Amino acid sequence: MRLERLNYNKIKIFLTTDDLSDRGLTKEDLWKDSLKVHQLFRDMMNEASEELGFEAFGPIAVEVFSLQAQGMVVIVTKNEETEEIDDDYSDDYIEMQVKLDESVDIIYEFQSFEDLINLSNCLNHLNIIDGSIYSYQDQFYLLLGEDQPLKIEDLISILAEYGSPSTITIHRLIEYGNCIMKDSAIQQIYQYFWKKR
Repeated sequence: MRLERLNYNKIKIFLTTDDLSDRGLTKEDLWKDSLKVHQLFRDMMNEASEELGFEAFGPIAVEVFSLQAQGMVVIVTKNEETEEIDDDYSDDYIEMQVKLDESVDIIYEFQSFEDLINLSNCLNHLNIIDGSIYSYQDQFYLLLGEDQPLKIEDLISILAEYGSPSTITIHRLIEYGNCIMKDSAIQQIYQYFWKKR
């Protein structure tokens, strides 16, 4: 579980599929209202309190984004309205508005462009040639759609050898990132750096 403070009243929590399986949960379980999901949320809020000093009580908004085969991104926002809450209940009182969204796109981040060059050689041999490349905050991002000639689990395993699953949303990447290659990025990189050898 990775936590990041976005601003004074908003945090982002990234849960990998391993984080979920360690707690006996799957991504599908998060769409249900169960005791395990409530416990997971309590654990996340306790960790946010310890690591970031983020205290969640009263009304909060929770946005859950499912990332394809990578895990979940949870955005928690404290409501600035201060309502009078009976002191007997103030520690346990959380009113949540939950919004769920699922992304079918695969976003991986890379420390260097060299990692993308090496990945392109591997993916090109597997007939994976599409994708878009973005740069944002000194990182490179590969965005792939879900329609690939390889099983998603196998593709994720290959991507993990060269990069890391990203917690950034596609909307943030498109809005703030710099698009380096819009279409057929894997094929372009392969042609520029491998075909000439």
